[in-house]
Amino acid sequence: MVLVAILTVRRQALEQFRAYETQAARIMREHGGRIERTVVVADGADTIKEVHVVTFRDEAAFTAYKADTRLAQIAHLREASVVRTELLIGADGPTY
Repeated sequence: MVLVAILTVRRQALEQFRAYETQAARIMREHGGRIERTVVVADGADTIKEVHVVTFRDEAAFTAYKADTRLAQIAHLREASVVRTELLIGADGPTY
């Protein structure tokens, strides 16, 4: 399972966002997920976009990750920093 998350982040809250993502990635790994790659895109004066390519072994692992209570404990960091999230769920495509 491959996910692409496009996150719009407040520049002034970038430190909180990085703290959240570091902790969330640790929890994710425990559920068989991994952030394979991140790309930072200058968006505007007040925000940036950060694109994450994420893999999970299957949908059950992703569901377990989302239900992990430790994410709720750090949700305040995400809420303070993320303006918008777009999540695309797909599969590996062809190699060119």
